[in-house]
Amino acid sequence: MKQLIAILSVFVLASCMKDEIPVPAHTAGNSINNSINLGTDYRHMAYYDFVTNSFVKQHEKTDWDLGFESSATGFHIILNTSKSMAASEMEGQLFAAIADTSGTNWKYDVSSGNLDSTAIGEWYNTSEVYVLDRGYSFDGTHQGFRKIEFEQIGTDEYEIHYAELDGSNEQTHTIQKNPTHNFTFFSFETNATASIEPPKDEWDIVFGQYSHLFDPTFPYLVTGVISNRNGVEVAEVFDKSFEEIAFSDVANYPFSSDIDIIGYDWKEFVGASYIIDLHKNYIVKTTEGLYYKIHFIDFYSDLGDKGNPVFEVGAL
Repeated sequence: MKQLIAILSVFVLASCMKDEIPVPAHTAGNSINNSINLGTDYRHMAYYDFVTNSFVKQHEKTDWDLGFESSATGFHIILNTSKSMAASEMEGQLFAAIADTSGTNWKYDVSSGNLDSTAIGEWYNTSEVYVLDRGYSFDGTHQGFRKIEFEQIGTDEYEIHYAELDGSNEQTHTIQKNPTHNFTFFSFETNATASIEPPKDEWDIVFGQYSHLFDPTFPYLVTGVISNRNGVEVAEVFDKSFEEIAFSDVANYPFSSDIDIIGYDWKEFVGASYIIDLHKNYIVKTTEGLYYKIHFIDFYSDLGDKGNPVFEVGAL
């Protein structure tokens, strides 16, 4: 029987008018260009910090499968959407009886990052087994399936039980929460936890692939930018040039905590290449509560290789 152990519900309601945004003191600086090579096959995910104008970590997108929310009260489980993963709750079926994907009803995590709309959902309220489609590697190879039970959760750990669909490689693992990170990540490839994201206070956005849902059943793998869930918010500024954007604009544009606001559509595939939309600018509120503007200049390296976003940032 699944148990939800010592999970506390904490609700904090805080609001302010957009002309009353508290901002730590900082100095606006000159704009700086930067770039990252994600690979022509988009195999890399790269985590960027605005304050240091640096990439603080990089990994291959196939290095993990599941992310387990790491706060003491957290219970959400996310899929690796950079591989187009999916999950199906197998209602009423026993773990041992599931041998294939018959009867699956695939669901996907929403690209906005809303944790109330994950494919796995409120698993602790059920006794159901799930089948996971592990998606695809960067060379298009399908990574197979797993059947899994999420058996227990506490303030500091999860317990999972899983196997191949034919029952082989059956395993039970305890996954320790790491509260300095948004999630603790697990890989079926290594049957172990994996070091993926940097500590949640050390990065603001990540460059790489993720699945965008055009409707609940139609995921499409895109390459772009998603935000850190740890306090990062983004505003779109499409009616001013990058140079015109100033700190006073912070009060004039709505900010969102959806992780895909920057997203992928600052570029468009035209003919045989990607064209950047230079009218699409963004203001980012960082994990420190500072404000930066960003826009994109190119998607190609000096050698003409795709998967090399070039961008300009400036402190506000």
